[in-house]
Amino acid sequence: MALSHLASSSSRSNLLKPLSALSLRRPISSAAADDSRTITIETSVPFTAHQCDAPSRSVDTNPKELLSFFRDMATMRRMEIAADSLYKAKLIRGFCHLYDGQEAVAVGMEAAITKKDSIITAYRDHCTFLGRGGTLLEIFSELMGRQAGCSRGKGGSMHFYKKEAGFFGGHGIVGAQVPLGCGLAFAQKYSKDGTVSFALYGDGAANQGQLFEALNISALWDLPAILVCENNHYGMGTAEWRAAKSPSYYKRGDYVPGLKVDGMDVLAVKQACKFAKEHALKNGPIILEMDTYRYHGHSMSDPGSTYRTRDEITGVRQERDPVERVRKLVLSHDLATEKELKDMEKEIRKQVDEAIAQAKESPMPDPSELFTNVYAKGYGVEAFGADRKEVRAVLP
Repeated sequence: MALSHLASSSSRSNLLKPLSALSLRRPISSAAADDSRTITIETSVPFTAHQCDAPSRSVDTNPKELLSFFRDMATMRRMEIAADSLYKAKLIRGFCHLYDGQEAVAVGMEAAITKKDSIITAYRDHCTFLGRGGTLLEIFSELMGRQAGCSRGKGGSMHFYKKEAGFFGGHGIVGAQVPLGCGLAFAQKYSKDGTVSFALYGDGAANQGQLFEALNISALWDLPAILVCENNHYGMGTAEWRAAKSPSYYKRGDYVPGLKVDGMDVLAVKQACKFAKEHALKNGPIILEMDTYRYHGHSMSDPGSTYRTRDEITGVRQERDPVERVRKLVLSHDLATEKELKDMEKEIRKQVDEAIAQAKESPMPDPSELFTNVYAKGYGVEAFGADRKEVRAVLP
């Protein structure tokens, strides 16, 4: 992909800002952007509830929020498309799982909670990290294994992390993040801080035994845990109906309430997460099933078209795309013009290209970093010598 030249010093400073702080060089409909009047919009489809009452389909929003939804999801979409190109150019190595198509889940969830609430997810984690306040520079640097990355270039695509913003990482072991998320909820209940934990997993992980074990103890102890199944309908290359006898994942908790949500509708996600947080603080765990879809394959090694048709992917793009849904809302409420939204997307593309260019300048981790952050301080293996080929170990 064609990359722009390095940004000016002022533009560079923008790359160090989180998503919510990024401002476009030419503000979009400033009157609308500052307008806080309430707009009530009905969700695309009704919520389907299990063992609880469904929340209202009428969701309150405002012009500023709708424009931010568009900007944030468009940034995530552009970021993931750029990651695809970098992977094909062999600038990103190893595993890489893209989130394009599922952006409404990350953005809608953030709209309903605070950074004091915790989120933990699987390996499709780039957009969740961005939503939690990470920067484009941190993301592309980490993807390319550079020191400026959020994990200093040592974690790569699957291991983003931002503890200070309540993001406890992407995890490469299928389903392993769910017990950890319930552990975070245990700490929250113990400290009585009025916060909740969201543990995200895919439909492919929904049959994991550890998920049910963690849910059981969470229900016994009334922990503020919210289990979010991002059901994109294909666990790797296996359709849900081939892998699950009961693909109604919101009901899988049995004794735990659940809610099925249109995960392609950012306002529905916002409403559901707000409802789930209130429920979890009062009553304990709840399951949210986000009915969503990924446009790319499971990972970059999967073309994504051998187990589903191209017509199916095109159909979802045309009928349910989360970015286009918000674009239509913005236009129908006269919050911006077509040209203004196009200009916003051009500016987003420029910011992404500038972040990539700067990430390329960041050095690779020093070889001496190879054994750091593996063991407790004072223990482990240390590389030394002129060629760093000699190692010595200190054991407990």
